[in-house]
Amino acid sequence: MPEDLQTPCLLLDETVMRQNIRGMAERFKSIGISLRPHLKTAKSAHIAHILQEHGADRWTVSTLKEAEYFAQAGLTDMLYAVSIIPQKMERLMNLNRKGAQMSLCLDSPEMAKHLSEMKLEGPNPGVYLEVDVDGHRTGVKADQQRAIETARIVSKASNLDFAGVMAHGGGISYAASGRQELEAAAEQERTGTLAVKEALMSAGLPCPNVSIGSTPTALFGTSYEGVTDVRAGVYVFQDVFQANLGMCALEDIAATVLTSVISHAPHLNRIVIDAGGLALSKDRSCASQTNDCSYGFLADLDGHIDPLLYVEGVSQEHGYITTRDGNPLPFELYPLGSQLRVLPNHSCMTVAAYENYQVINGEHDHECWQRCNHW
Repeated sequence: MPEDLQTPCLLLDETVMRQNIRGMAERFKSIGISLRPHLKTAKSAHIAHILQEHGADRWTVSTLKEAEYFAQAGLTDMLYAVSIIPQKMERLMNLNRKGAQMSLCLDSPEMAKHLSEMKLEGPNPGVYLEVDVDGHRTGVKADQQRAIETARIVSKASNLDFAGVMAHGGGISYAASGRQELEAAAEQERTGTLAVKEALMSAGLPCPNVSIGSTPTALFGTSYEGVTDVRAGVYVFQDVFQANLGMCALEDIAATVLTSVISHAPHLNRIVIDAGGLALSKDRSCASQTNDCSYGFLADLDGHIDPLLYVEGVSQEHGYITTRDGNPLPFELYPLGSQLRVLPNHSCMTVAAYENYQVINGEHDHECWQRCNHW
């Protein structure tokens, strides 16, 4: 590891990340279903090219800034998986004019009608009808007339190509506990999405593609019959929340935050580090889980995890470490100026604070990889 790194900074263990990528790629290669990796967490062309090495040829993005960045890196066939609004269409169409093959999603006849009446210069974008499989976010359900109405408007539009249906089972899968519930969540995602496809086809409408996915449903699904591709993203890095779900071991977490010890507070049984809420995020996903890490677990510079330590709290630029069992801290093991690595609660939110990755433990050890942030 470079000795001159300023903290806090974002470390990426290339060896661990490649193992995560390879595992998911091999799973879906054996199943015979295409992966459409979600790049919203990685936001790195270097990482996208590693995904390509393992067969990825289609992509998911969550911002048009990502789409523009990855298009410049040569990626095509990208699904912008956030409900579209008219104000963003010119940026999307500009990408299509340059060959990016962009698709979008929507869930209302109002938006479908609005887009169908717009003058869109360039190759038609694909349009997915978003399905609500768990009441978690956006989308339509099979028993809603608006599903058929929306798809019919898109199918008839001369400036749009109806691509099919898509869903993200993030509510059911992230709330699941144990293999049985995770398998049930994956099946609910699949069958709920297929139910909308069946409703469309019964109404005489084509439905070429069925796209589903989240990391838990990708890893625990027992059937992908009727599915065209699967979207997942956090598996590339993993995090404590995913480990608690059973997606991985803590040792499979590839992205960690390097931090320095800046103060001791023996009267509070506390070690203070220079990674606070801005460096770690204030996401508390694990609060709903038995193995709550608060704002992160701790490892040494070599990645060896200390199971007794956790970041119990944060302020803007300070993180507060103490023991999970209330026993006194061994302050002598963590002198001022020493460094630790924080395993993030939710890597998607943590890595978003950083402009680049400091790569360790791989063929690109000591390299600095840029990220694409913002919108």
